[in-house]
Parts: sequence; C-alpha cells; structure tokens
Amino acid sequence: MRQSADFSLYLVTDSSRCTMMPLEETVAAAVRGGVTMVQLREKTMETRTFVEVARQLRALLSPLEIPLIINDRVDIALAVRADGVHVGQTDMRVQDVRALIGGEAIVGITVETPDQIEEANALDIDYIGISPVFSTPSIPRNVKPWQIPGIEKARSMTNLPIVGFEGITTANAADVIAAGADGVAVVSAICGALSPKDAAEELRSAAFV
Repeated sequence: MRQSADFSLYLVTDSSRCTMMPLEETVAAAVRGGVTMVQLREKTMETRTFVEVARQLRALLSPLEIPLIINDRVDIALAVRADGVHVGQTDMRVQDVRALIGGEAIVGITVETPDQIEEANALDIDYIGISPVFSTPSIPRNVKPWQIPGIEKARSMTNLPIVGFEGITTANAADVIAAGADGVAVVSAICGALSPKDAAEELRSAAFV
C-alpha cells in the first residue's frame, strides 16, 4: 500500500459539516467522484462511536483499495486495521506511531513551518501535510498560511509527497498542484456539498487540468 498510495484528492472528514447526508454516505459519494484517500478526523466523537464509524468506512473503502487514514488515534487505527495514521505536531511522535502501527502502514504528519519540513525529512513517514495553505476562519490568526510561494519552497525542501491542507477550493486547487503539491486535502468543500460526488469531480477536474 505504501508504494501505491494516491494522495491526489484527499478527503478529511468532519461529521459536523456533513449537512446533506450521513458521514458514510458522504464518503461513498465522494469516492465515486474521485476521492483517492480518506482521513477520518473526528475530534469530539466518543471512542466507541469513532471505532464503529472507522470500521464502517474501512469496510467501504478496502474493496476499492482506497486507504483509510485515522487522525491521531493509533489505537483506533489498530482496532479497525486502518491503512495508516496522520499526526500533528502535538500528537504522538512519529517514531512511536511507527513502532505501534508497523512498517507497512501509511504515516503522515502536518507541518506548519519550513523547520518542521526539515525535521520531517528525517522521519519514517510517507507524506507531509502542508497546513494551512490558505487562511480560513478556523485557522488561528497567529498561524501564517503557506500560500503558493510557500508550497514552492516546501517542494524544494523535500522529496516526500506533499498534500496541501486548508482553504483548498476549485478556484485554487490547480495552483497548489502547479506549485509542487502531489495532492489537495478538503473538508467542507466535499462534506458540506449538496452533492459530494459532484464536488469531488469538480475538485479533481480543477486540480488536474
């Protein structure tokens, strides 16, 4: 799986933003529209529910050979035999994640500064999530967005696959890819769409023109 992972259209879930249909139906529709990887990120979900949802998504995605990544929770990833784990700068250290989840799992880390890219280059990871690419209302004011020049700088600093996180839309996805990213990650652009399938198709078409 680590050799064949496709990061091009990376869906990050947020059940609170899935206003048009339930989470599993949203993911299923988005996959039909071209999503290539799914990260289950549910910060407020109770653990038992989180496991149940993760198991449902694993059953949906595994036959399609689309990786299921669990945000932060290595225990849940292990419980449902997910394909990998994504961690942030304040989550479990990558070395500990890798020791627990094994050498074949996909492991990614969020980076917010160039210094963190240099640190990531020395880690046993499969991709880096550049965040935030653009400013959004959910981003604290003291966090500086990378913007397009930042993506270009990041590309010059690493050979790892790069996924752009935050503020990605059909209007800017192509610019993010052109700057050197291997993929774009979206939440509300798909989760909150009237048709997650159509939204995924539009994002994919816009990003890879």
